[in-house]
Amino acid sequence: MKDLHDLAQRSRLSFYQISVSAVDTRNAALLRLAELLEQEKAAVFSANQKDLENAKNEQLAPPLLHRLAFGEEKLAQVVCGLQALAAMEDPLGQTLMATEITQGLNLYKVTSPIGVIGVIFESRPDALIQISSLCIKSGNSVLLKGGREALGTNQILTELVRRALSESSLPADSAQLLETREDVAEMLKEDTLIDLIIPRGSNSFVRYIMDHSRIPVLGHSDGICHVYIDRDADPETALRVAVDSKVQNVSVCNAMETLLIHDEIAPLILPRLYSLLTSKKVTIRGDASVCRIIPCEPASEEDWSTEYLDYILSVRIVPSLHEAIDHINRFGSHHTDCIVTTNEQNASVFMKQVDSAGVYWNVSTRFADGFVYGLGAEVGIATGKLHARGPMGLEGLTTYKYKLIGSGQTMEDMKKGLRVYTHRKLNENCPL
Repeated sequence: MKDLHDLAQRSRLSFYQISVSAVDTRNAALLRLAELLEQEKAAVFSANQKDLENAKNEQLAPPLLHRLAFGEEKLAQVVCGLQALAAMEDPLGQTLMATEITQGLNLYKVTSPIGVIGVIFESRPDALIQISSLCIKSGNSVLLKGGREALGTNQILTELVRRALSESSLPADSAQLLETREDVAEMLKEDTLIDLIIPRGSNSFVRYIMDHSRIPVLGHSDGICHVYIDRDADPETALRVAVDSKVQNVSVCNAMETLLIHDEIAPLILPRLYSLLTSKKVTIRGDASVCRIIPCEPASEEDWSTEYLDYILSVRIVPSLHEAIDHINRFGSHHTDCIVTTNEQNASVFMKQVDSAGVYWNVSTRFADGFVYGLGAEVGIATGKLHARGPMGLEGLTTYKYKLIGSGQTMEDMKKGLRVYTHRKLNENCPL
């Protein structure tokens, strides 16, 4: 176990440096990291292969092995993400509001980094690069804890991140890797040095973190995503969206886990959907109405609130749009949910009443992603409502401070009426 107090202190000191660094310096670190990943890819792939072999020996499920794998395709994706992130505008120092308080006294609301962030994420090595690069660009320090299955890969990736930082004149300790559960337990105690914890995982895991730390927690929990095929859906669109939402990649949080379908269109859609999904090895668990139309396993009450991350889909037939909305709001995780319909009024009702971070109309749930949204990358997808919601990119990793610039104004003058409040909106950026 590492000395977490020492790591947290070093992260705090590094934050004070990276938070005031020039954006060109931070961008240089991102581009250098992209170069290092290409240069050292053989070593990264070798470490990942060892992790995969160990995971196979431990009989990790095939979809989870897919998440763990880090090969040429994922390397190309993270390199592209780093280059896109470097090209984005500096998230720091942006003036969100400018107001003249009284003559000669101007108030500015300006974006700033959060500080030291602890991120606990699943066995996806590419997530380590995405998270650390977002923190670098936004001027934050980060403590990283990935799944134990990816430890070897994460170790070498963290070394490359730290090299890119130091070779760009930024403190290497802006990114540090935790390796054990004991490290996490100790990190949760460092409430004076760590500003935010971001756990990615199940609802129970996020709740555990919240219950065992005084550090603010921004949870990124289950992705129990739904597609609802409305009575007025175009059948071909419905099939495309449903199949892609489920099988394009079953092991990610934005994959569909439950399909809801209106009872009037179910006899037409379900047999064709059954053929398409079973040809891709998907097991269907349906309610009694579904089982009368297609051969499938009976769904249990537990299925409606399960994130499978596997080739399993629960299907329910509903009598109305409002029944679908009620089901989603009751059993969903407030992640991403879609309606397939040609009825604009029904789409509007769905998108207003479904209480999720992402509500879609006629499009695969797989589009719920920070890079897809043009955010460069994402730390995760926040399913709560405070500070950040949905794919959490650069904006979610910033806060703001108020800068008040004057020339000797005093409250006594205000109280005596020697000066008056003007509260005039200004169209200008903060000069400092």
